[in-house]
Amino acid sequence: MESKNNVTTVHILGFQNLRYYKFFLFCLLLLTFCVSIFGNVLIIMLVSYSKNLKSPMYLFLSQLSLCDILLSIDSVPNTLDVVLKEGESISLAGCVVQFISFVISEGSECLLLTVMSYDRYLAICNPLHYASIMGDGLCLKLSIMSWTPSFIYSIVLSISISSLNFCGPNIIDHFFCDLAPILDLSCSDVSFIQNEATFLSIPAVVCPFLVVVISYVYIAKAILNISSLSGRKKAFLTCSSHLTAVCLYYGTVIVAYTFLSSARSLTMKKVLTMVYAIVTPSLNPIIYSLRNKDIWEASRNIVNKMKQR
Repeated sequence: MESKNNVTTVHILGFQNLRYYKFFLFCLLLLTFCVSIFGNVLIIMLVSYSKNLKSPMYLFLSQLSLCDILLSIDSVPNTLDVVLKEGESISLAGCVVQFISFVISEGSECLLLTVMSYDRYLAICNPLHYASIMGDGLCLKLSIMSWTPSFIYSIVLSISISSLNFCGPNIIDHFFCDLAPILDLSCSDVSFIQNEATFLSIPAVVCPFLVVVISYVYIAKAILNISSLSGRKKAFLTCSSHLTAVCLYYGTVIVAYTFLSSARSLTMKKVLTMVYAIVTPSLNPIIYSLRNKDIWEASRNIVNKMKQR
């Protein structure tokens, strides 16, 4: 069916009535963006050039960093404009493209966190066979499985959105283009796309979340079965960073999209969306490197090589 669009430009409201906090929020978002880009690029460089960071865990971590870079580039620059100008206009096509890019990066991040949970499960629950199981072939398959579904979901949703008629209003009460605000602009029946999005969320979010939970249940059992306190501590430290990142990601996503659906909670939903879409990509490099001796050692080696030159 041919779509007839009276709406060609969309106005994003962002956060209204910031007043004196506008400049503070702008500087905070800009700092977050710089930290995210610098931290994630650094991790990718360290994993690429350091011989000590060639294990599957760091391979998946570098891909997670790539997701975070894409997510930051997709979300933050436009959000900075929205905050500074207290609203921003964007073309309808540009709005849809931003949402599709968001789906790809967020979907891949969700699946990569799941793959990393499985990697930690194998490392702690089956350490003797870890190297033989998590070989190059399985790593490649898991990497493909982490990225491919998100591209498929984005294609399906983009085809569905392109069939809609957009005849107004043209205002999005958010700081970026998400699915629900886009559907609010349509005068077509959007129930099919809503059901489609709900159906796609099962393999995209629900199933990965269940895999993460099951993995950590087995990890917890394995750690509790370790007799020595030092052994338990060492085993816990190998997955504590990832567990922190998982809790931060899924916690904000579940609350934002499950419990905060009323108009009264719209501001809180914006804040939580900002946490997992903008803040989390900047925190992941810090979370994964703060207590990681391998990353610190790789950083020192690169700094020493640069000094020698």
